[in-house]
Amino acid sequence: MSASPDPSSPERSTVPTEAIVQAIADREGVDVTDVEPPAYEPLYSVVNPAALDRLFQTPRGSSPTVRVVLEYEGYEVAVDSDGRVEIDDEAVAGDSIGQAIEE
Repeated sequence: MSASPDPSSPERSTVPTEAIVQAIADREGVDVTDVEPPAYEPLYSVVNPAALDRLFQTPRGSSPTVRVVLEYEGYEVAVDSDGRVEIDDEAVAGDSIGQAIEE
């Protein structure tokens, strides 16, 4: 996985959903405003944006370690609690990322 060019600090001002879209735009070589339908699938089709952003909100003074991995636009995207977004060029076919668990 490669990290986005400007990893945010723990005091980041960019929320994870914006960081994901920016990282995809950087990887694709397009402007961030171009990462929208119909050219790109909406991010909410693979993750609840509000829930993802809330997951990474931490009270001042606490620093839990959180890492979320999801598949978006054919990439495996990992978001870490330190603000880093990593993108693997190809999502692993048959991986359990984003798939429902069958009982």
